[in-house]
Amino acid sequence: MARTHSLAWSQLKIGILGLTALALATILILAVGGQGGFAWERYALKTKFPDIAGLKTGGVVRVAGVDVGKVTEIEFSGAEVEITLEVNEAQQERITENSRASIGSLSLLGEPIIVITPSSQGRRLANGDYIQSQPAAGGIASIAAPVQAGVEEATRLIQDIRGGKGTVGKLMTDEALYREFMALVGSAEGVIAGVNRGQGTLGKLARDDAAYRQLSAALGDLNEMTRRIRAGEGSLGKLLQDDALARSLSQTANNFDQISAKLNRGEGTAGKLLTDKAIYDRMHGITERLDKLVAALEGGQGTAGQLLKDQKLYDNMNGAANELRSLIGEIRKDPKKYLNVRVSIF
Repeated sequence: MARTHSLAWSQLKIGILGLTALALATILILAVGGQGGFAWERYALKTKFPDIAGLKTGGVVRVAGVDVGKVTEIEFSGAEVEITLEVNEAQQERITENSRASIGSLSLLGEPIIVITPSSQGRRLANGDYIQSQPAAGGIASIAAPVQAGVEEATRLIQDIRGGKGTVGKLMTDEALYREFMALVGSAEGVIAGVNRGQGTLGKLARDDAAYRQLSAALGDLNEMTRRIRAGEGSLGKLLQDDALARSLSQTANNFDQISAKLNRGEGTAGKLLTDKAIYDRMHGITERLDKLVAALEGGQGTAGQLLKDQKLYDNMNGAANELRSLIGEIRKDPKKYLNVRVSIF
């Protein structure tokens, strides 16, 4: 009976040791293999996303590409999704208020994970704090969105072309425009054929050796002219190369600037004419009086106006002048007839 009791106790001890070893192994696997170490070595952070792209509880949390924790809870918070993370406390100095959380993936098409950007600046986040989120850079969603937009745009473009919209659409659907385009192509072919036959200026230039030699000679003359200008020969060359002439032109420009400045300041007669309002008012008054005088003359007012407008007065003055010239002519012919001088002595 004692032997049976001893055997049962030995089996019980073996069972207890086996269960203890199994429990310890399970704890070690869950703690060490589950990222972030033991439960007492982790602290919680929270973040929010408008879309978590299929992220599940138990998802990996990475800092600078290193697995440091896991997702423990996912729940809705209004229009967004709130995620609770458990991160190893050893990473607390790398996760500050300047860090950002985004949704990445284990591979290009792998399951979603949380990626946290490390930062040594700012306040360290404590247990239960929120870490700001940001859109994932270069993820599948960011790549798919522009691709989808491009496909939709290409689809609309093809639909517009089929509907005859735009130049390409009209070219593909409008028979009249197609015929005009073909006529244009035919005309271009005719021009090219004419050039190949030596017709027209381009044709002669392409086929006529004499025209080519003349053009080559003209280019040679142009090169020679350019060489002479660069060498400072001729008037244009001296203008470009002569430092004394350049200084003279610069001095002339400076003098012109000084004269302009004096005119703007109202110095001298011309400056006063440009800036003195009193002189301007006087000139304006004289101009108005001249306008009135010219208007009066054109209206026949005054002696001068009547001389300009009154034909009868003009004829009388013209006749008087003619009679005076006739009288002077007769006096010159026979002065004794008109000049009778008597001398009396008392």
